[in-house]
Amino acid sequence: MKKSMWCLGLLTALSMPSAEAASREIRALFQPDSSQPNKNVFLNKTPNSGYCAQYPSECVDNNMFSIELPVRFDSTRAIVPGQGIALKVPANWRQLTVTNAETRETETVEVRITGVGSKFILSDSAAKLVGVTASLEGHQKLWTSSSWVYAPEPCQYSGKGTYSPTTYRFFWKAPVEAACVKVAAFSIPSMSFDTLVFAYELRTPKPLNMSSGLYTGAISYTMGPGADFDLGPLMVPDDANLTLDFVLDVQHTLKVDIPPVGNRVLLEPQGGWQPWLEHGRKPVRLYRDQIFNISASSKFTMRLVCELDLDTGCGIVDRGTGYAGRVNVSVSLPNGLTDSAGRPVRRLPLNRTATSPFQLGIYVDRKPGTLHFEMGEWDTNWMIVNSKGRPFKGNITVIWDSEV
Repeated sequence: MKKSMWCLGLLTALSMPSAEAASREIRALFQPDSSQPNKNVFLNKTPNSGYCAQYPSECVDNNMFSIELPVRFDSTRAIVPGQGIALKVPANWRQLTVTNAETRETETVEVRITGVGSKFILSDSAAKLVGVTASLEGHQKLWTSSSWVYAPEPCQYSGKGTYSPTTYRFFWKAPVEAACVKVAAFSIPSMSFDTLVFAYELRTPKPLNMSSGLYTGAISYTMGPGADFDLGPLMVPDDANLTLDFVLDVQHTLKVDIPPVGNRVLLEPQGGWQPWLEHGRKPVRLYRDQIFNISASSKFTMRLVCELDLDTGCGIVDRGTGYAGRVNVSVSLPNGLTDSAGRPVRRLPLNRTATSPFQLGIYVDRKPGTLHFEMGEWDTNWMIVNSKGRPFKGNITVIWDSEV
């Protein structure tokens, strides 16, 4: 009896559409890692811009990512003493749906904004506005709570701030969705923010439960007074809308390795044929257990294709007489793979109809499974009686399929 194997592995390339003003793509990738089989998370592949590009160590330490947008905010009139610039961002978790273009499966992604920053530009030097000569002293005195490196509550200090006579670059952490107000101590004829920088955090679905392919979706925000990104009533942006386009790329592995000559399966009695030849003890069954190694990071099914179809199992035939015997095929899978009910897979019968999808708790990397080929007592006895000394042969194809 000859067995052949067909293995399907999916690997999908990531497309990279160009970004536009007030629109950014956030990309995350899952590829199984044999060194971390329990790792069931996406890796954020979006290039940092703004704060995290300038201070990467600060962001690595805090697991932050940042995006800088070319959106400019300008004051609508002079800012007088006692008036504040109030920064508020959408710090609460928001949900969006991403969809697999091929399978139409959907998953939920959550995102929240965890920090905000920019570089503000004053109409004159801070020192001149407050009547001093030193730039740093001017920035410290211009506001009631010192310079903009110090975040007003509930925002938090990020550790970095740079300045020139007329500008100040800052970044604040935003743990809650509330206004953080910096109050002017002196009059400021006009000011602007040249860009908008924000940090974000993601909650992504578990990729081991997802099909291979690209999952896409989008979430939209507003910018301006009273909007999602709000810099107070005095600051108006040149673009009122922001869209974040999400691309989750799932690149699963499904690979099956059969040992050399493993595609030739010889059915024999337990202990071989000698007990029958020498002592006349007929075998009660014929069988062969064939080991294979499997690497899998996604659910898959298995089924048979028989050269000779029977109601169950596959037939092997005496090519001379046309007599056929029945071979049943079952599979045992390694730990980490379960049936649809979460049970270990031990001698699960295979047929021409696909099994229910096998599930994964971890990435399985080159773990051994077993194909069990067996001819029962009735078929064994019938074949021995009708063999005429000739072999029974047949082709059985076992298919592992991740297109579930």
